[in-house]
Amino acid sequence: MRAQDRGLIDERPEAAIDATGLDSHYSSRYFSYRSGRKRAARPFTKLTVVCHTGSHFFTSATASKGPSNDSPQFAPAMKKAAIAVRWDRLLADAGFDSEAHHRLCREQLGIRSTVIALNKRRFGRKWPITKYRRQMKRRFHTRKYGQRWQAESAFSRHKRLLGPSLTGRSADSRERECFLRVLTHDIMLLAAVNSS
Repeated sequence: MRAQDRGLIDERPEAAIDATGLDSHYSSRYFSYRSGRKRAARPFTKLTVVCHTGSHFFTSATASKGPSNDSPQFAPAMKKAAIAVRWDRLLADAGFDSEAHHRLCREQLGIRSTVIALNKRRFGRKWPITKYRRQMKRRFHTRKYGQRWQAESAFSRHKRLLGPSLTGRSADSRERECFLRVLTHDIMLLAAVNSS
């Protein structure tokens, strides 16, 4: 609500949902790759957020264990995000492609438009048979979907300011740390508005 009052979230807000991995150690995956170290894939904590594309303000977050499918985090993240903000449009990549996700947003959460890229690997047929996925096939908004990269930009900003790794030793402590990082991210955005 404070973000809306201070102009961080506009009257017809657009959301993007995405997920990123946070390491539980200080040697990043990129560093290990560049240094030539070989190691087995290790579990990491996955942070899924719904962010406002204009301000990068995080309006909800879930934490889960990775590597894993992005799709199960869609409903809990969107239900939380819709509590305080009435979204006009939602953008999501093919990892969240599901007719159920379109229906949740359009029919239950009151979101006017959902632009979710089709995951072509899931279905062999040329044309989807369900209502909203068929709409995506018929008239996909490429220009509007291009704003989905704002979620990735928000993650880049988040990791640049707060680091790419978690310090918690247990799964529970890392989950709490994820939520604290999201809160810190948003407080920094609010503070920047106050100082301008």
